[in-house]
Amino acid sequence: MPDREPNIITSPLSCSITRDDITVEVHIYRLEHEPQWALEVVNTHGTSSVWDDLFDTDEDAYTAFEEAVEEEGMETFLDDEIDNPTLH
Repeated sequence: MPDREPNIITSPLSCSITRDDITVEVHIYRLEHEPQWALEVVNTHGTSSVWDDLFDTDEDAYTAFEEAVEEEGMETFLDDEIDNPTLH
């Protein structure tokens, strides 16, 4: 019998955010049996920015998003000419 795929747990902190006329979807999630959280930000064109590091709590992941916006601005999540995902 094949192993079943683990369930993905989505944080209630996941949301859509608009600032400076730029809208992104903030996805914070973890695998069912894993304690650490992943952070992914997707812009309106579907371009994904994924942090390399995992976070101990979903609050830590959301704080990392907020820090990125404060340091780099929402423009950091806009499409570049390169079609590769952004890693933080």
